[in-house]
Amino acid sequence: VQLQACGGGLVQAGGSLRLSCAASGRTFSWSGAGWFRQAPGKEREFVAGISRGGGTSLYADSVKGRFTISRDNAKNTVYLQMNSLKPEDTAVYYCALKPYGLGQDALEFDYWGQGTQVTVSS
Repeated sequence: VQLQACGGGLVQAGGSLRLSCAASGRTFSWSGAGWFRQAPGKEREFVAGISRGGGTSLYADSVKGRFTISRDNAKNTVYLQMNSLKPEDTAVYYCALKPYGLGQDALEFDYWGQGTQVTVSS
């Protein structure tokens, strides 16, 4: 399985971005998906996760109400809509897949994309 993330960029505080992550292979629809991020000098942290059917999602408290994770299994793609962006959201964002259900622990995820940079200016 290979994951290709895109959609990052430079945006002003209060703006929006939509990240996409396209997956190759047949396991996508059987996999839980998640987005993580890593800021300079900080550990990678969980941002959002979604169940394999898309019916259940989880969010970190820091992004709840501002970010929305979704997926299109027909397109093997998971999305992260980011609204009301803040400078503290600046990080490299990674998509990842894990077997079956939801998860927040990076160790549970088997496949990782290459990351896409999101920079939010104040």
